[in-house]
Amino acid sequence: MSNTSHEIIEKRRFYEPSPTLERFHHCDDIVRGVMGPTGSGKTVGCVMEGYGRSRDQEPDRDGVRWSRGLCIRNTYPELRSTTIKTWETWMPMAPVVYQIPINWHWRGPLPDGTTIDMEVLFLSMDDSRDIKKLKSLEVTWIYINEASEIPLEIVEWCINRRGRFPDKQTSPITWSGVFMDTNAVDQDHWWYKKAEIEKPAGWTFFRQPAAVMKLGDTWALNPKCENVEHQPLGARYWMDQISGHNEEWIRVYLCAEYGATPEGKPVYPEYSDHRHYSPVPLKADGGLPLWLGWDASGRSPAVVICQLNMKGQLRVLDEICGADIGIRQFARDVVRPFLAAKYPGLPIKNVGDPAGVKKQETDDRTCFLELEQAGFPILPARSNTLTARREAVAGYLLRTVEGGNPAFQVSSTCTMLRGGFLGKYYFRRIFVNFEKYHDEPEKNKYSHPHDALQYVAMELEAPHIAHTSLYQSPHGLRKVVPVKYAW
Repeated sequence: MSNTSHEIIEKRRFYEPSPTLERFHHCDDIVRGVMGPTGSGKTVGCVMEGYGRSRDQEPDRDGVRWSRGLCIRNTYPELRSTTIKTWETWMPMAPVVYQIPINWHWRGPLPDGTTIDMEVLFLSMDDSRDIKKLKSLEVTWIYINEASEIPLEIVEWCINRRGRFPDKQTSPITWSGVFMDTNAVDQDHWWYKKAEIEKPAGWTFFRQPAAVMKLGDTWALNPKCENVEHQPLGARYWMDQISGHNEEWIRVYLCAEYGATPEGKPVYPEYSDHRHYSPVPLKADGGLPLWLGWDASGRSPAVVICQLNMKGQLRVLDEICGADIGIRQFARDVVRPFLAAKYPGLPIKNVGDPAGVKKQETDDRTCFLELEQAGFPILPARSNTLTARREAVAGYLLRTVEGGNPAFQVSSTCTMLRGGFLGKYYFRRIFVNFEKYHDEPEKNKYSHPHDALQYVAMELEAPHIAHTSLYQSPHGLRKVVPVKYAW
């Protein structure tokens, strides 16, 4: 949109976008989405996006700017009570007509002397059976309200139907596409997979700041939250919702954080995706050693690659997860080439599960011997109790370093670790008449890199000189020093 701050001519209602919505308006990608806390102005922003895109269409030879939009919500009651109500508030120039389909049509003059002819249809769409409503539909743009409730199959059909009005003989189409909004979703949702993992070309996702943030044991307004100036109750709108809701609800609807698994309780409620996740890959500091945490048991080994910077911030740069592979082959054929390509010449320290020094039942080999022979001399972590491991990571999650920055950051390259923090690393619920959970986290593909991270966090949290410099190798008592690899 060429200018997002503008007045609606008839009623002199003024719209000024928040910083996130400003970026959303100026992006021309075919598919765009904005996720944020409740009350952050997402729906109003998308209504204005539809108006702005229609206003900016190329005029025909008579100076008329033609467009046809489509607004979608999952059910008819919600379409009528939320989406249409917001449209009527911000687009009062013409009435919404309740026929089949529900529609709105306005033709009027614009300040530049041209005329806008803008038609909008409203449809409820809940599952794949509703796709028939889209077939043969010709529109310029499509707005999906609360996309968390809309299946991906419908979104893909929406992409297929955009850009079909007006026809080429009437006037060229300046822009066409699909835009949508939502509250936070679960990491199993298609929005999470598209925004965080697949990242398809032509799809851009925006995320608004949290409305509230946790300070110690209390919640406070996030000074970076958006739309507070337009709330009749101001900050109270969000703060009053904290009482009576559990932390998971607050994190999803007020913090706009991806939701946790419904199967249990997250191991790290201290984790905040807004604070601890880096949306861009973290880079290594060439002057500092790498710390590699190893979870080497079974045939699903995992390693995390970390650095502790000069400010005391633990930064997880990368993760490598193996499947159906032994630890020696994993270290030699997967990890070693990866380090040689991405972190050549950096000193490396290795730490792992203390159980790695135990001999196998069938022979005298140990996981640590396998790693040593693959070129990774490794020391055992000081403890394997869950409390010690969990608290070591939680300590970094709760602390801040210089400048008020978090003491922990996980890179965008670490999808398994992030998924675990967001709830896939969890205590499974025991189905009894009261809330009770297992004492140990569920063993799954997310638990392996988290075990590896815990070993590093314990070592960096409280290193013991005698412990970290000597360990019992299969070849006797060995000294562990940083190794500078030249593969």
